[in-house]
Amino acid sequence: MLFLEADIVVKTVMIGLLLASIWTWAIIISFGMTIAKTARKSEKFELAFSKADNIDRFYDEYGQSSLPSAKVLASGIKEWRRSTAKGPIDRDGTRQRLATAMNATIAHEIDRIADRLNFLATVGSVAPFVGLFGTVWGIMRSFSAIAAEQNSSLAVVAPGIAEALFATAIGLFAAIPAVIAYNRFSHRLNKLEARMGRFADGFHATLSRELELGD
Repeated sequence: MLFLEADIVVKTVMIGLLLASIWTWAIIISFGMTIAKTARKSEKFELAFSKADNIDRFYDEYGQSSLPSAKVLASGIKEWRRSTAKGPIDRDGTRQRLATAMNATIAHEIDRIADRLNFLATVGSVAPFVGLFGTVWGIMRSFSAIAAEQNSSLAVVAPGIAEALFATAIGLFAAIPAVIAYNRFSHRLNKLEARMGRFADGFHATLSRELELGD
């Protein structure tokens, strides 16, 4: 009822905020499922890697996976093969290139996974101000109605104030879940990045030992 009686400007604000809220919840649900599945599969991948007897054979079997940990493994293996293809081997340079390649892959994967979170951050910061704009517009209409009717009774000002409060409520309804989800998912992404970093460090140590054995 409030929506139907609202001014076109307030209606536009409400529709925009409702669409933002719907898209926010879609991202929350899909991203939550994606990151949970990624973490679960990454744990299994890293456990299988820790039990592997032959890294090259493991890479040939699992290295083409789309998992972030698998891509870190792939970047390390590819750099290792390039650096050791011809002798003499620059051991310090190889170690540095391995670290750089795997760290770059970690950063790329985290950026790729976190791409949709930018929308949550935008909604969380902008939606309250968009709702506030609707609030200000509704209050302006109320004052205009008072001036036109020369009457400050509740019946005159109530519609505009109700629209204003409703726009504010929708703005908060969109912003609050977005902020909570963004903070929560950022924390989980940090954990995933730390996990990938530990995997890369362990793999780097393994390859460094291979270099030493080649002395």
